[in-house]
Amino acid sequence: MPQFPNFSLPLYFALLTIIMFLVVAGRYFLIASIFHIAFFVVGKNRWTNRRLGKKKFEKKQFYTEVKWSLVTSLIFALAGAFTMVLWQKGYTRIYIDVHNYPLWYLPVSLAISMAIHESYYYWLHRWMHNPKVFKILHKVHHDSNTTSPWTAFSFHPLEGFLQAIILPLTIIFIPMHVYVLLFQLTIMTFSSVINHLEIEVYPKNFHKHLLGKWLIGATHHSLHHKQFKYNFGLYFTFWDKFKRTESPKFERLFEEKTNSNASA
Repeated sequence: MPQFPNFSLPLYFALLTIIMFLVVAGRYFLIASIFHIAFFVVGKNRWTNRRLGKKKFEKKQFYTEVKWSLVTSLIFALAGAFTMVLWQKGYTRIYIDVHNYPLWYLPVSLAISMAIHESYYYWLHRWMHNPKVFKILHKVHHDSNTTSPWTAFSFHPLEGFLQAIILPLTIIFIPMHVYVLLFQLTIMTFSSVINHLEIEVYPKNFHKHLLGKWLIGATHHSLHHKQFKYNFGLYFTFWDKFKRTESPKFERLFEEKTNSNASA
């Protein structure tokens, strides 16, 4: 495990938080910008038939989402800095030497961690839709009825905190290689941006594919923002299918958007 530098713990934690914030915010804004430019600037006319929202995306919404995304990035950075300190003190199961466990364990540990994250988020998400909780925690995110790449991290700080704690808790108990953990964080960012893109990017019949039927995409999550009572998953659809909270409109809407050509 990495060693502490010769700084006081408060100063070290502050420096770690700054570095983590630059990494988290930089990665998120880079990925969101790539998707925004590809689908709303360069491909502005190409993806018209694949768009899910009728309401025009406004600058006011963009500025609001960026503001909340920066706050969320700071919260995620604090969680990252805290995780680093836990790692350096020997309280986590993060490992560096790839040979500490069999190579097959690398993808298995990723699958376990993502399944834990998915399960935690699904039930947290359903709880946040309790009317009294919703007004406090989740309304900020749902203010974006027509979502965008910038909605992905647009959360109330308390929701951001609740989302941030699951991975540090997971790696206290589940061994994970440091690069597998970083890979999951990158998947999380890409998945969140794609799910909030409001343009269906997956191909025709993907929702019936052996893999595709278990993955959440823009159509699936767009219906959540419009219907509120369906589609609570994060990466995968298995909890929604098992608990019968998948929108009955999903398949029809997905087929409608993907059966037409991408070009207007």
